[in-house]
Amino acid sequence: MQHQPILAAVDLGSNSFRLQVARVENDQLYMLDGLREPVRLAAGLTANKHLDTEAQQRALAALGKFAERLRDLPREAVRAVGTNSLRVAKNAADFIPQAEHVLGFPIEVIAGLEEARLIYLGVAHGLPQTKDNLLVMDIGGGSTEFIIGNGLTPLKLESLYMGSVSFSSRYFPDGKITRQNLKQAELAARIELQTIATDYRGQWQLALGSSGTAKVLNEVLLLNGYSQNGITRAGLDKLRAHLLKVGDVQKLDLPGLRPDRIPALAGGFAIMYAAFCELDIEQMQPALGALREGVLYDLWGRFHDNDMRDVTVRQFMQRYRVDARQSARVTDLAQVFARQFLGDGIDETAQHMLNRAASLHEIGISVAHSGYHKHSAYILANADMPGFSKKEQARLSLLALAQRGNLNKLQGQLKNAEDCALAMSLRLAVLFYRNRSDSDLPVLRGRFDENKFRLSIGADWLAQNPLTETALNEEVKQWKTLGIGMQLEQK
Repeated sequence: MQHQPILAAVDLGSNSFRLQVARVENDQLYMLDGLREPVRLAAGLTANKHLDTEAQQRALAALGKFAERLRDLPREAVRAVGTNSLRVAKNAADFIPQAEHVLGFPIEVIAGLEEARLIYLGVAHGLPQTKDNLLVMDIGGGSTEFIIGNGLTPLKLESLYMGSVSFSSRYFPDGKITRQNLKQAELAARIELQTIATDYRGQWQLALGSSGTAKVLNEVLLLNGYSQNGITRAGLDKLRAHLLKVGDVQKLDLPGLRPDRIPALAGGFAIMYAAFCELDIEQMQPALGALREGVLYDLWGRFHDNDMRDVTVRQFMQRYRVDARQSARVTDLAQVFARQFLGDGIDETAQHMLNRAASLHEIGISVAHSGYHKHSAYILANADMPGFSKKEQARLSLLALAQRGNLNKLQGQLKNAEDCALAMSLRLAVLFYRNRSDSDLPVLRGRFDENKFRLSIGADWLAQNPLTETALNEEVKQWKTLGIGMQLEQK
């Protein structure tokens, strides 16, 4: 990737949307500008998990403001990520194109564990070096992430389906705080936490809270004399008693509590209190970094040959015992075909996508050789793949599924010329290296225009390789089922 002096991250959180702009200088990131809009997307999720019209309008209005700030930045310098509310919303596929149009940049919906990884990356980069293990807790609007890490390396990642906005809406819908509903919220959070408590207790020396809830609670405890040093169990007990005494979030008059934070306070408090109880936390310091900083550092790494997606590909190749030599053969030939089919129209993103799909196309063999491309596609669509968005995983999965076999299964899925060309490139590379050897191949010339592929190949070579000739003729028939022409030109 070409070096970019300015990078920007957009965090489409379940409570707030945030924009962070940073300047790159001497391999360091310097934060320049930040914007926050209290969208409360999670509050707009209906009982059947649809984003209501009001929440969508709040979101689009916020993105319109961000778009003005991002207007002059190139596409590769901006990364926008969506979190829990966009993960669970059933109409997210309809909303995201509208949001992308307003923002002017693609939006990636990331998995919970990827969110946790990026949060830790943002927090760790803002800390001095230490040998201690860290516990990082990030209470979002719709989910809460827990990470144990050391240095810049996350060791354990978890994302639990509970958040300040969703819990506030569920247990404190009218803003009233009673002993009963507060206890219900805390018990619900503790039940979620029990799934990770055994693995997390005693595995860290320093606890840090990132994002808004932790920062607000820290401010409230300090400014009201409930704590002298960060968030403490004793301080939370005092705040809990005060919340029950007042009994209504709208009547709270606490120094450090901003009006826009009031609607999500009760739910966020219940989750924090439960975490202190279940994970045996006595003290927690607010972290400087969060998800948006992590997105920036991850984006910066992509410009400096430190792309987490490439690390993940290598790890998957090892985990699933991929034949590295065959993977390299297929990858190289697929790239040759892609450049021929797409010419100057092939961009860096497509090249990387094809490289990664070709590198991982055989991981399904670890499940079963029969129909291995289907197993590969399933793994790529559903595995936790650090660095990849859900959209990128879906595209990898599609290419893996397309690599061989009947093309009827792809009806309606190859939606543009680029995906067709990438699928064809991978299929032909797999076909020509079916013998899994470094045998010499003939001169191959490919073209793709007007919904038709043309492949030029020597007639003498085809005559000497009847199995490949039969397979190529079958390809002509398969692509015809998708309404796409393929012509073999023998010379």
